[in-house]
Amino acid sequence: MAAWINLKIRASADYAHIMSDALIELGALSCAIEDSYLNSENEEALFGEPNIPSNTIWQHNTVESLFDAAVSIDIIINELKTITGLPHIDYTLDTVEEQNWVALTQSQFEPINILDKLWIVPSWHTSPNPDAINIILDPGLAFGTGSHPTTHLCLEWLIKEVNINDHVLDYGCGSGILSIAAKKCGAKQVIGVDIDPQAIIASIHNAKENHVDVQFYNSELPLTFEADIVVANILSSALSVLAPLIAKACKPHGKIALSGILKEQIVMLTEIYSTWFDLNKPIEREGWILLSGTKKSIS
Repeated sequence: MAAWINLKIRASADYAHIMSDALIELGALSCAIEDSYLNSENEEALFGEPNIPSNTIWQHNTVESLFDAAVSIDIIINELKTITGLPHIDYTLDTVEEQNWVALTQSQFEPINILDKLWIVPSWHTSPNPDAINIILDPGLAFGTGSHPTTHLCLEWLIKEVNINDHVLDYGCGSGILSIAAKKCGAKQVIGVDIDPQAIIASIHNAKENHVDVQFYNSELPLTFEADIVVANILSSALSVLAPLIAKACKPHGKIALSGILKEQIVMLTEIYSTWFDLNKPIEREGWILLSGTKKSIS
């Protein structure tokens, strides 16, 4: 007998949040909203940019909730009809069997190879190449497991650009993966900053797990560090607003690498950062961009 029932409801933008809240009140163990066209050519791209209202949602949604197998789904659906006033609710049901969820989750994360020189290795795996640069990193609450194209782009850039005497600033450190990589690539000093307290906690933990000395600070504190290299893998809106601060943190003739940029945002970011940097040709991967350059001399 199934341990749980997975209820999937098709919902418009007007009703998705209402249904989600109602399902939790009706006893759902969990509830999530996603684009009904996720991973298809009709997928609707929404990104967490500050200029997008927080209540933005897809036009066509799937509200997915998990219930104990003993629950009457007919009663749940009738309650939803009463709450929403909808005469019909389009839904499907799946059964979810009991299994080893830890093992299942771990099986979804394999070691990741960057340029045959660096491996990102979950703690339950053995590195495929112990002689390479290895970063031990488990999935966590902070962004940055190494699987996203922007993280790949930044890691590849760091491998090529970091020298032994470099001072590196990781702006928007997330999980600390870029900071740890910079240190393991030979940087003399690395500092990571982030506005999210959870990111700082995760970064400190991950640095300890990798036996590297990296300092992490909340980015709301005054930044007095001047770096040979500044890497910032954050959203383009943040890159735009923080451009003067990020530029100030980079030494004359220092290097910068920016990611978290979509193809259609290249022109905007290029115009902004060209004030301080001589920029290289953008590098693209899966629609995401890495923009790099060298700090101009102070006149």
